[in-house]
Amino acid sequence: MKKAVVLLSGGLDSATTLAIARDQGFECHALSIDYGQRHYAELNAAQKVAQSLGSHAHKIIKINLTAFGGSALTDQSIEVPTSGKNINIPVTYVPARNTIMLSLALAWAETLDCQDIFIGVNTVDYSGYPDCRMEYIQAFEKMANLATRAGIEGKQLTIHTPLMPLSKQEIIQLGLALGVDYSFTVSCYQADEAGRACGVCDSCRIRKAGFKIANIIDPIIYRP
Repeated sequence: MKKAVVLLSGGLDSATTLAIARDQGFECHALSIDYGQRHYAELNAAQKVAQSLGSHAHKIIKINLTAFGGSALTDQSIEVPTSGKNINIPVTYVPARNTIMLSLALAWAETLDCQDIFIGVNTVDYSGYPDCRMEYIQAFEKMANLATRAGIEGKQLTIHTPLMPLSKQEIIQLGLALGVDYSFTVSCYQADEAGRACGVCDSCRIRKAGFKIANIIDPIIYRP
């Protein structure tokens, strides 16, 4: 069985991505990053998702992006926006987050003798983050194959983005077909310790709209 490292935040998209990798026959090694995010409950969700979808392994690596700040997700002095989607890059963008996460996934993949990394980025519903675009993924993949011993020795790494062309409702429908229990997931940027969602941040708005269009009840709990 081929191995794959799957970045798993604990949210809806990454849970679906893990289910896709499993369905494609990969032995899944889930990787979550504790980077100081204010929605820490997503890491507890990631553990539940990894277990429920039968991950071969699940690691949580701790780094400290709060030392840099610059994002509403890592700086408590910056409020999470709740007025709706912004046409500009929102303050919930975490500088270099996907680059850091993919680099850690790449390092683990090399030690596993693994040539496949899965990440749940999506351009249809994404919130304006530059590191969710296909151009970025292609550039990172090229860099990874230049920067690693595996790449130099001819073991070409592939970064899989199975959600890239899908709408949120299509992601939800696919995940349910593959056995994802979305009650375990946390998408909210300011979820409380119990994982209850605010219902008004960008991520909650996109998630709620996806379930509504799919005509499916969202199983998570939203705060009053």
